[in-house]
Amino acid sequence: MPIPAAVPASPLPRRLLRGLRLFAAAALLALGGTAAAENLSTVASETLAPLPAEAVQPQLLAVDGRDVALSAGGAWTLASDGRTWRPLTLAPAGATTDMRMAVNAGGRTWLLRGTSADSSDRLQGARLQGDTLVLEQTLALPVALGQAQAAALGDVLYVAGTGADGSMHLYRHALAAGAGGWQPQPVWPASGRLVALQGQKGGLYAAIGDATGDALWRWTADNGWQQAPAPEGHILPGSLRALGQAHLLMLVRDAQGTGLRTFHTITSAWATLGTPAVQAPQGIAARGNGLVWAGADGAVHYAEVQGGKHLLGWLDWGVIVLYLAGMIGIGVYFYLKDQTSSESEFFVGGRSIPFWAAGISLYATNTSSISFIAIPAKAYETNWQYLTNNLVAVLGLMFVAVWIVPLLRRLDLMSVFSYLETRFHPAIRMLASALAIAMQVGSRLSVILFLPALAIATITGIDVVWSILIMGVFTIIYTVMGGMRAVVWTDFVQVFVKMGGAIFAIGFIVWTLGADFDGIREAAMAEHKTRLLDFSFDLTKATVWGFIFLVVFDVVLTFPKDQVLMQRTLATKSDKEAGRSIWIFAAIMIPGGFIFYSIGTALWMYYKHNPGRLDPLLPIDATFPLFIAAELPPGVTGLIIAGIFAAAMSTLSSIINSVATLLSVDFYDKLAKNPTERGSVRFAEIMTVVVGLAGMGLALVLSRYDIHSLFDVSIELAGLLGGGFAGAYTLGMFTRRANSPGVAIGIAGSIALTLLAWSFDLVHPYFYLGISILLCIVIGYLASLCFPAPARSLKGLTIYRQDAT
Repeated sequence: MPIPAAVPASPLPRRLLRGLRLFAAAALLALGGTAAAENLSTVASETLAPLPAEAVQPQLLAVDGRDVALSAGGAWTLASDGRTWRPLTLAPAGATTDMRMAVNAGGRTWLLRGTSADSSDRLQGARLQGDTLVLEQTLALPVALGQAQAAALGDVLYVAGTGADGSMHLYRHALAAGAGGWQPQPVWPASGRLVALQGQKGGLYAAIGDATGDALWRWTADNGWQQAPAPEGHILPGSLRALGQAHLLMLVRDAQGTGLRTFHTITSAWATLGTPAVQAPQGIAARGNGLVWAGADGAVHYAEVQGGKHLLGWLDWGVIVLYLAGMIGIGVYFYLKDQTSSESEFFVGGRSIPFWAAGISLYATNTSSISFIAIPAKAYETNWQYLTNNLVAVLGLMFVAVWIVPLLRRLDLMSVFSYLETRFHPAIRMLASALAIAMQVGSRLSVILFLPALAIATITGIDVVWSILIMGVFTIIYTVMGGMRAVVWTDFVQVFVKMGGAIFAIGFIVWTLGADFDGIREAAMAEHKTRLLDFSFDLTKATVWGFIFLVVFDVVLTFPKDQVLMQRTLATKSDKEAGRSIWIFAAIMIPGGFIFYSIGTALWMYYKHNPGRLDPLLPIDATFPLFIAAELPPGVTGLIIAGIFAAAMSTLSSIINSVATLLSVDFYDKLAKNPTERGSVRFAEIMTVVVGLAGMGLALVLSRYDIHSLFDVSIELAGLLGGGFAGAYTLGMFTRRANSPGVAIGIAGSIALTLLAWSFDLVHPYFYLGISILLCIVIGYLASLCFPAPARSLKGLTIYRQDAT
């Protein structure tokens, strides 16, 4: 239950509070307005080439993305220009009248076929080769099913229908090698005719009809079958299809006629699209981002959903330009101030950064565009379970502040991997540093640059290339000019830009919902949208135990290897201030996390009330940018988009600067014939540009793929690449027996075994990092026992006090 706000005891505070509320409401009223009632998406319709005269009572299918028409008179495929139907031949030859529908699974098309007019007994693979429909592998159903429907979830096929005993049956068949055959599944607890079956967003949807109307049932692995809100009409058979990442599209007939509707699988809200009246459609099938059907007169009609672009106005661009100019100005200031900067100045700011600035910079770096876009999207899609990571992480940071940071700060490092050389061997240092560079560039830099670029480009019409260039080029410029000082102080400014925009967005949604807010908030509570703690012992889910496991390994044991974060603590004035910077970081983490997760819940509340304001074609990760571009007033849109840039650029600059530091300190200083301090700085400046350009290139590569959740991808890649060398720190700091050969074996073994676990998809991606570290610790320590104990002094290199004396 929400905690009621405390009521001020005296009249003066009460008046002040009331005045602040009135001021906030007036500001919101002046800046914005209620969302327009019309849908954001439009529907484009057209009439395609009429079917041949022989196509009587045709069945339309989509095979390999092409339109196919089947009837007793033959088979045809629509030409790419949509003007003519060309005859199709079957290989092997046969009849087409037993082909009921097509479903795509495992990268291929499957046709549901039967031996009689109302019975289906098999699924058969099919592909188009020129003007030939090639029939391939057959999957016989366990029993023949009447009025059967087929659907797919990823590479799993589902078939449902009525058995010979009159009862409903549901079967699944995984297409992965060695997955077995058909397996019976629980059926929805309702009677009626099966109208349609469709998979979308981790769930299976069944439309069940009777004389009064259709009901929609949803199955998920967590909750089983649950009834969803009804369409208040009849869903036309063959018209139910998945659209985008979280919508179902269908034709629904009600008292007003037949038209297109969407069902949003996250908010369970229906939206009616403005479409022309549909008259007696036959043989409905999916096509592009819409539906195609044949009319009674043989004409073929097509309706496609189209998203809109929300171009930025001059005021928005003015705010963005002002922000970017400010970031460049900070870089220029420190460049003019420290033109002859030393390694210490460029890499760690001359070790003169105040602890409070370093702490805020730590938070800014940790809250990247993943926090600003992907975390609200995650909360919007699911709940607050991932916020548990923030709560547990604070406890881990306390340990880091007391034990880890002072130990490394006393060693006067610029690269955290210098510790591994001192404790073990130069080769261990270079191996770990190389893996860290690969992880930062591969799993963080590219994703953090790509995510906001894609979201903003998708929403505003700014090309994704330009979005990447704007963030990448400006970040490179101020980072290479100002070094670590510019990175820290731009981080400081960027925290206030992005947090201010986030808080305004939440306030705007609350104000916009107005009188409906309490009802929708109760709906959010009923749907467990703010659920925080999951104490189950399911290794395939993000549970409390998983987060504790992750924090122990990802915060306590891996903080020392994170050059991006440690570089800020190394830049402070003393050991004591280094520890204080971690306390500042921890103090901001929890309220900051609540803000970002609250955005996701607020978005869920807003779009449940305004489902037509969603764009079904956009990925889930673009939900917050969509709201910013489509709903917020001019100027504020520009400010929050600047906040998205700030969220990305604060982390980008940190990663670029840290990777350049590693390349210079761990490789240039070690491998160059005559390294100089000035040469090291110049090499780092060049590497700043090279690393930034590499990240931009990888971001452009990512833009070519449809990735469901970049938040999950970033976690997965970090676990696969980052665990091995993190375990080396644990072995070095917490044991006296670990040695160089044992640690090298531990790193190699952990990476190999973690990749093996990943290939079999054994656990939730959140566990990969912990598994990798644990394997490195166990393998590395056992392997160390096979070699002589370290002969060198361990003074100041472990947490044991006697080693420090």
